[in-house]
Amino acid sequence: MTEVSVTKDEVPPTGEPLVVLDGVNKHFGALHVLQDINLTIGQGEVVVVIGPSGSGKSTLCRAINRLETIDSGSIALDGKPLPQEGKELARLRADVGMVFQSFNLFAHKTVLENVTLGQIKVRKKDKKAADQYARKLLDRVGVGNQADKYPAQLSGGQQQRVAIARALAMDPKVMLFDEPTSALDPEMINEVLEVMQQLARDGMTMVVVTHEMGFARSAANRVVFMSDGQIVEEQSPEQFFTNPRSDRARDFLSKILHH
Repeated sequence: MTEVSVTKDEVPPTGEPLVVLDGVNKHFGALHVLQDINLTIGQGEVVVVIGPSGSGKSTLCRAINRLETIDSGSIALDGKPLPQEGKELARLRADVGMVFQSFNLFAHKTVLENVTLGQIKVRKKDKKAADQYARKLLDRVGVGNQADKYPAQLSGGQQQRVAIARALAMDPKVMLFDEPTSALDPEMINEVLEVMQQLARDGMTMVVVTHEMGFARSAANRVVFMSDGQIVEEQSPEQFFTNPRSDRARDFLSKILHH
């Protein structure tokens, strides 16, 4: 395996450090999926993580809310190390909102109930306050009129927007998006990206694993390019898309931008 030259440069995290990964390693058997990852995400920053399949992007995302454990190194949220298990872990998951490829909504609960459940159980809100907040968030993501339906009655794009509202309902400190549009039909991708653009404009701290380069260009403060378990480049979108430093990034971009 050739050494990857890593270029770190002009893009310091904006705002106070909120998520800090320091020397993070993770193996799946013999596969070294995260190799000495150092990454700081500032308050209010939108970091888009891109790279070929199998580069470790999703694992990185999942490690930040401890859906994946790490072998060594540390991850801190707001100055505190990630908790190991139990109540503390549930609280962490509420502070770190996560939106997956699949919408993971509870099929037997209405859209409204999906968005109130965590508020009541984890944040200990009373039902009335939870309902009010849920309706406000469903309006914000453009599906307010779907509140009393069940997930199966909604399109994929609508379900994904409900999933975003559900994560937002916990008032998370940071939102993680793991390829949130990759399971959607093409005509639904934009309606989800628009909600994410708006969140970015509203100052939400976001880590987004995506293949949507238009979103990366317009919404990211920083692009993190991963390949084979390593962060190969971190740049501003402008710099990354017009003048990537590494051969791997150039190769990756030429493959995806010319298709």
